[in-house]
Amino acid sequence: MSTPKITSRDARLLYLPVPPEVRFLPEGPTALGGGMFSWVAIHHGSKAVTGSLNIFDLKTGRNQQFNLPGRPGFAKPTQQEGVFVVGCERSLGIFRVSDQSWQVICEGIDSGVDNTIINDGTCFGDNLVFGCKDLEFKTKKAGLYLFRGRDKRLVQLRSDQICSNGKDVISSGDGLHLIDIDSPTRKVVRYRLDTQAGQLSDCQTIIDLSNLAGVPDGMVLTPDEQSAIISFYNPNPADFGETRQYSLLDGQLEGIWRTPRSPQATCPMLIDHPDGSVKLVITTAVEHMPESRQTQSDWAGGLFIADTDFHHAPASSRFQWPLA
Repeated sequence: MSTPKITSRDARLLYLPVPPEVRFLPEGPTALGGGMFSWVAIHHGSKAVTGSLNIFDLKTGRNQQFNLPGRPGFAKPTQQEGVFVVGCERSLGIFRVSDQSWQVICEGIDSGVDNTIINDGTCFGDNLVFGCKDLEFKTKKAGLYLFRGRDKRLVQLRSDQICSNGKDVISSGDGLHLIDIDSPTRKVVRYRLDTQAGQLSDCQTIIDLSNLAGVPDGMVLTPDEQSAIISFYNPNPADFGETRQYSLLDGQLEGIWRTPRSPQATCPMLIDHPDGSVKLVITTAVEHMPESRQTQSDWAGGLFIADTDFHHAPASSRFQWPLA
């Protein structure tokens, strides 16, 4: 049997955030409709303890930045325009762009351990699944959580994460499935998710990425939910970063997008572009990169855009707010 040809594409620099501190750790691009998307700058520099929500307009190239009261791991739009649910430090909150107000809806997350904060998350209906990360990136102590909107209950699903990253919830014939990455494991796993009981099944490894130099970070599923597009954070010197597409059925590599002069890719997003095509947006980071390498990787921390063969982007979930 012949090996399928793998398509490789080079992404183009879309936006280099200013000031330079904002390039430290961009993540979580999320389509908003109308050629706009949001993304978070987790913190503005290595010593900063605050970050921002950003909104980028593909039509104009304009980026709006809104400072947050801590370090955001994720921000997802709600059903109200200009209102976002944000995982920030150890709290979930509602952020309104219009007046930049912040309303906490759940706090004390990961209170049983020290030195963790919220990282990546996803929403479906009035539910959130999100994970935390150990700030030292070494101890299996961070939590994976379900926030169930109907009764405003926080449920800890696991307590052994190191750096909980890309995730999505899909509906299958036997219920809901969580597709998830805990970055240091270098695996993509699947769980059955029972929101009523607040439980996960045993995990099943569906993609093993242990042979790669980069660490899997953010993830987006393809429109047919048959493949995962994963950005890889490569801490080593390299001419480009990689975002790769893998089959969820057999784990085979299906495509590669490269981010030139920026090896630390963090998160991908598919978006319907105003020109009628579907583009892939990729965030990248400067985080922990020695100054001696930043001259070579002078686009690190930039946002990139690339062509795809998809005919439409996945539907963007919006968090149901206000809660019933």
